[in-house]
Amino acid sequence: MKYGLNIAPTGALDFLSLGALVHRLDPGIIPFRKATHCHIHVSGGEFNVAANLSDCFKLKTGVASAMSDYPIGDLIAERVLAMGVKPFYKHFKHDGVAGPNMATVYSDQGHGVRAPVVFYNRSNEAAAMLKPGDFDWKAIFATGVRWFHSGGIFAALSPTTADVAIEAMQAAKEAGAVTSFDLNFREKLWKVSGGNDHAVKTIARIVENVDVLIGNEEDLQKGLGIPGPEVQSKSNFFGMIDNVVKKHSNVKVVATTLREVHSTNRHSWSAVAWIDGQNYVAPQAELDVIDRVGGGDGFAAGFIYGLLTGEEPEQAVKLGWSHGALLTTFPGDTTMATLDQVRSFAQGGSARIQR
Repeated sequence: MKYGLNIAPTGALDFLSLGALVHRLDPGIIPFRKATHCHIHVSGGEFNVAANLSDCFKLKTGVASAMSDYPIGDLIAERVLAMGVKPFYKHFKHDGVAGPNMATVYSDQGHGVRAPVVFYNRSNEAAAMLKPGDFDWKAIFATGVRWFHSGGIFAALSPTTADVAIEAMQAAKEAGAVTSFDLNFREKLWKVSGGNDHAVKTIARIVENVDVLIGNEEDLQKGLGIPGPEVQSKSNFFGMIDNVVKKHSNVKVVATTLREVHSTNRHSWSAVAWIDGQNYVAPQAELDVIDRVGGGDGFAAGFIYGLLTGEEPEQAVKLGWSHGALLTTFPGDTTMATLDQVRSFAQGGSARIQR
């Protein structure tokens, strides 16, 4: 046992996530009210971690999700396979008019003093229809899954999605997998799903089954109902951990990124983790950001990779910090980095040209 976690040495899958698959429309620096074209990024807070672990870190990963059978679903399914992620789908037939749909996320990149703006069309979303019993978790985990992951975005979609996450977490624990949960608190989603009080009660039920918790100070405050200061800092984060562990004694690891936004394209970036009673801190980097979406999922992937491969805790934090930083230099939500680039930056590499 390492980090307080009992990580299986092998498995048919190193990592399996449960969450909604979405497509993000991105008009770049142009706001939507003036946009004439968009790029399409396939995404999902939970899926992104699986995609990153497969494409950059070369682990065997899977995603359990809903899939609506129409052209947008086909587009998303193609990208899942292109990232090397094994799909486990509950299929829904699109009626050609109203759905069920694969959700759309609208997110421009902003620029300088103009912040990015994010809004959604999750009307009649296939993933929100998922309910307990839709996946044969016993059969899935019987093949050997080392790590299972889900997140607060999926839990917020409907009254039944949280129950699916709990069902999966419990099956994962029974099968001997490590479980992780990214709080990813999205106020816009919870506002239409019962509000903040309901969010705290729902997330608490999930976190009872979680070994590794990922979330920043706002996530801990709003998602777990843990009191704390408004300003992000290393000392504030560690100061909140005692309350988190007091409330959820099963949690062995808590980690987050620390991001200070000077402008849309200039961020100070660090990361911290509490691992089995010890505190670890990554360096601080000044980032020139192209697209900030997915940076947190990039951190989660690198951090989980470090834990899965038995790296020392400080190095696991640095790998997450490095990969998350690199991800903000690419357009889109999932990685374009290589493991060599991640390790180089984690060890203090520079941006000098590579000839």
